[in-house]
Amino acid sequence: MKTVSICVTSDVHGHIMPTNYRNNQEEQLGLAKAATILKKIREKNNTILIDNGDFIQGSPFTYYFAKKQADQPSPMIKVANQLNYDLAVIGNHEFNYGLPYLQEAVEASDFPWLSANIVDNSTNQPFLGKPYIIKEIAGIRIAILGLTTHYIPNWEDPNHIKNLTFDDACKTAKKWVAKIRETEVPDVMVVSYHGGLERDPQTGEPTEDLTGENQGYQICQEVEGIDICITGHQHRYLTEKINGVTVVQPGNNGQAIAEIKLEFDQTIQSITSTLHHVDEQTEVDRQVEYSIREEERQVQAFLDQTITTVKGDMEISDPMKVRLHGHPFINYINQLQMNVAEAGISCTALFHDLSPGFPQQITMRDIVSNYIYPNTLKVLKLTGQDIKDALEKSASFFQVENNQIEINPAYLNPKPQPYNYDMWQGIYYEVKLSNPIGERVIRLDYQGEPIDLNQEFQVVMNNYRASGGGDYYMFKNKEVVKDIPIDMTELIADDLLKRDELVPDQTSYFRIIA
Repeated sequence: MKTVSICVTSDVHGHIMPTNYRNNQEEQLGLAKAATILKKIREKNNTILIDNGDFIQGSPFTYYFAKKQADQPSPMIKVANQLNYDLAVIGNHEFNYGLPYLQEAVEASDFPWLSANIVDNSTNQPFLGKPYIIKEIAGIRIAILGLTTHYIPNWEDPNHIKNLTFDDACKTAKKWVAKIRETEVPDVMVVSYHGGLERDPQTGEPTEDLTGENQGYQICQEVEGIDICITGHQHRYLTEKINGVTVVQPGNNGQAIAEIKLEFDQTIQSITSTLHHVDEQTEVDRQVEYSIREEERQVQAFLDQTITTVKGDMEISDPMKVRLHGHPFINYINQLQMNVAEAGISCTALFHDLSPGFPQQITMRDIVSNYIYPNTLKVLKLTGQDIKDALEKSASFFQVENNQIEINPAYLNPKPQPYNYDMWQGIYYEVKLSNPIGERVIRLDYQGEPIDLNQEFQVVMNNYRASGGGDYYMFKNKEVVKDIPIDMTELIADDLLKRDELVPDQTSYFRIIA
């Protein structure tokens, strides 16, 4: 009997050291700790190591090297090479810093990057040339097909995905799995898909709108010949069986490694899956720590630069209160967007529940801790009806239970989506949550008068939302009046550097009632 362990990371998002960059506290995450778990697995079994996407973007560490040291390859690749990854799959966030940066990372990698359903229009071949690889280990031929959620054009800056086509992941899987089975005759067929499960793995009931963003369940049900399906994108911890296919998802930020153990004797005898979580007892791999010591020092120095001071209070202690009543930090972001874009209306979100707001002394650490995505800005031409529809969509973030306002579970499971609730400025609105869906906006004023639903307005928002991201269908294919291709963190830093002090705007621009 032969044993092989397929180890998987996914959605690492630029986390190497177990560091919370917001406050420099240690947390149980990061590749430096995951590497210790990996070494123990490698001591016991022949091992294949896969990253399932969203590797080079997502932390202040990756932001610094993409934006301030872009002339050198990402240190993430140095660590990946050190850990001897066998392959990586392209995730949606791999495109966030632009194609040249991604291609430099790929060229610096000692392993291939796969995605069969991202097609280079100039060659009509899979992007980067690799749809799959065959790994022969302990005499076992293992085929690994890479796939990526094809929903990327709904979020990404078009400049970052020029001349690329994103084919349906499930249809692509059917084509390539059949071809690989016929031509390569592997002993084991693995699909590594940077996408999640759109249905409950036990019941098959939909857990989200079936937009095509996540097709893991569909792939397992409809594609014949798959033994293992690796998933990601949703940041979940999963070990499941769907239609006889072993399915794993190892969370995010290097908080766990998935191990899929194959027992093989001429044919597959068993497949078992385990999640190995990083914890307080997991030591940091000193080789990894040493290899990025200088890069980590540079990042910390960058983050500690003081930019300006706050005259008042802009800290966030309760994210629910922010979303129900507004907050000076949200007001600042909306006002900045309007100033930069020269637009009269703006919307933005509190992206995550750990957003700290601004302390008395604002540093770069505070900016990147609050504004965690590499968004740019777009100005759309919208009607009053579009704005009302968007407010109704945002209102669905909440529900009323026993006269108490709570978050709609659809925004918590299978993945928290705090970034899909927007707060607006340049208008005043009131929302009554106990009203029927679609009739919750009970007041909507522009310049002190009820808004004309047929009138057109210029509205500034981040590029993710402007593309319709978060199921804001009313924004899709709208006229883009202005495109501002500068990272919002840079716009914030540039604005604050001009200020001796920042005076909080305490105005409430909306009212949410049960």
